[in-house]
Amino acid sequence: MLMLGGTSLFSQSARAAEEDTLALSKIGMTDKELPDQMPRFAYDSGYQFSYPDAVRGIYATGPAAGGEKMDSMLKLLDETELNSMVIDVKDDYGNLTYKPDKTSPFYGISHSYIKDPDAMMKKLEKHKVYPIARIVVFKDNVLAEKKPEWSYKENGKVWENGGGAKFVNPFVKEVWDYNVDAAIEAAKMGFKEIQFDYVRFPEGFETMDKRLTFSEGDYQKDSRDNTQKRVQAVTDFTEYAREKLKPYGVKVSVDIFGYSATLPEAPGIGQNFSKISENVDVISSMIYPSHWGPYFGIEKPDKEPYKLIKEYAKVENKKLDELQSRPVSRPWLQDFTASYLGSGNYLRYGKNEVEAQIKALNEEGIDEFLLWNASNNYTKGVDYTPLKK
Repeated sequence: MLMLGGTSLFSQSARAAEEDTLALSKIGMTDKELPDQMPRFAYDSGYQFSYPDAVRGIYATGPAAGGEKMDSMLKLLDETELNSMVIDVKDDYGNLTYKPDKTSPFYGISHSYIKDPDAMMKKLEKHKVYPIARIVVFKDNVLAEKKPEWSYKENGKVWENGGGAKFVNPFVKEVWDYNVDAAIEAAKMGFKEIQFDYVRFPEGFETMDKRLTFSEGDYQKDSRDNTQKRVQAVTDFTEYAREKLKPYGVKVSVDIFGYSATLPEAPGIGQNFSKISENVDVISSMIYPSHWGPYFGIEKPDKEPYKLIKEYAKVENKKLDELQSRPVSRPWLQDFTASYLGSGNYLRYGKNEVEAQIKALNEEGIDEFLLWNASNNYTKGVDYTPLKK
């Protein structure tokens, strides 16, 4: 069991489960025997947030949400049809972006980017902003370094990709609990939705799995091929997380590569669009035009944002229509300029390009979206008003 700051990482959730089981055993019942009408535990953060007519949101880093930029972002939301904010709670490196109570198992990996979480939540409540907590799951330098056996090793050292990022292993169920516990902390803060990001194996894993050393946990006994094992582990995590978060009254969303919806499954990273979608309330495909190579018959997608988004939405809708349990579609859109693509391969993104993406979604019946800009500098003057139907 992992210990951080002298506190068992899983003590809070485990203790609660044990207390529930003990209480039921005293009256001769199990959880499965509870009548449907019997009240169950439900957490109340004390904040009042309502789900908007349709989520139209922006992304905020921890430093931005806890700093001066927060006021300008709130002003943008106040003055436009935007109404939601995705805020880093567990970031791309594995750090918590605020300081929890010293008894928290996450205290030792936390930073005070958000200096006063309560004040931030009250501000969001005042401005009627729907709050979404971003939890980066399997990309985690901090946890990989603390628990190498939960990561991947190469020549005895924790493996990292070309950009210096380290990952933890979706086959390891302790990693699931670690991230679910972080999500529970966010729910207790008052967030109404948990958005899990990097719910996957590292990119290109199908070419690395033979040379890296890692545990397959319970999946070692699975007789299916490596691709299907990866798909099953990622899918199982989403189902597990959603079930564990039910008592906290939060919705669960997952970010997923856009191309995953266009394939039976993404074999290396373990993402099956349909299987993940059936286990979440919201699916957020990252469909930034800049992130596609030639696709849908479009040679340079970044230069044709309307067409790219339109063609993608058609494919996604068809795939979601086939599901028994259809989640809300809320794609990530591009509000940044991808100059790294090189001259002649990109557009300078501004009002027209952002509006073109939104229009393409609306025309295909998708009313929700999120805007990504890593620096949280969003285009001014954009009309976010949904198309009238």
